[in-house]
Amino acid sequence: MAEITAALVKTLREKTGAGMMDCKRALAETGGELEAAVDWLRKKGLAAAAKRSGRVAAEGLIGIATAPGKAAVVEVNSETDFVARNATFQDFVAAAAEAALRAGEDLEALKAAPYPGAGRTIGEQITHLIATIGENITLRRAATLEAADGVVASYVHAALRPGLGKIGVLVALKGKGEREALEALGRQLAMHIAAAKPEVTDIASVEPAKLERERAVLIEQARASGKPEAVIEKMVEGRLRKYYEDVVLVEQIWVHDSESRVKEVLRKAGAEVLGFVRFQLGEGIEKSPELDFAAEVAQAAGLNA
Repeated sequence: MAEITAALVKTLREKTGAGMMDCKRALAETGGELEAAVDWLRKKGLAAAAKRSGRVAAEGLIGIATAPGKAAVVEVNSETDFVARNATFQDFVAAAAEAALRAGEDLEALKAAPYPGAGRTIGEQITHLIATIGENITLRRAATLEAADGVVASYVHAALRPGLGKIGVLVALKGKGEREALEALGRQLAMHIAAAKPEVTDIASVEPAKLERERAVLIEQARASGKPEAVIEKMVEGRLRKYYEDVVLVEQIWVHDSESRVKEVLRKAGAEVLGFVRFQLGEGIEKSPELDFAAEVAQAAGLNA
């Protein structure tokens, strides 16, 4: 029987894409024989994960977990919405969000965190799910917010069950009023952020380079009108105000009454936003156009040239 070393386990893991614990078990079952362990994993369906890891996963769920003064949000992707409705997948997303409360938003630390009741890490559980569900699954991102002297409110849009949906928002805020009122305002803010899609909290938070690019575009657009420079300057300032209304949270029109500005709502409540996070499922993921098998073969053979 060959000695089962850490290097051997690592080699098997790289060769098959299976989880660390599954690789150890496979080597133990096959007396440390690498190729036999590969076959053992294949028979168990645990080596299939590696083949699926290259497929685009843009569906799935956003998960949120909360604790007093703290909350975490994660995005876990699958290939189809059908899998997002799978109870096992949903349990995993909920557990990953809970783990993020403790491990933080660093993905490697989160993947190394234990998955409850399975004897695996979060990362190993992903590999296990890929093998058992049959789709590529990725833990794409995570974020946390804390407010030691305030509250962290949350909102999940299009929820399939509490804390799981297609859009997840966290917002941290502090204020002088009662905690219950602050939490209620926080939830309203989270709903506003889900709908209005702000990028930053206040004007000072807009990246200078991004603002200069926007200003340059607006100047060129205004000059195309042929108006004098003095008029152009006023046109640009007016359009910048509209830009701020689009991307700056406190400058936006409050979606709950369609007339107040968010900063006015905060001022009346004596509250201040400390930060926010908005995750929308699949945003920024580029889906490749599907190519049917016959067309793929023809392309490879050069028949379409």
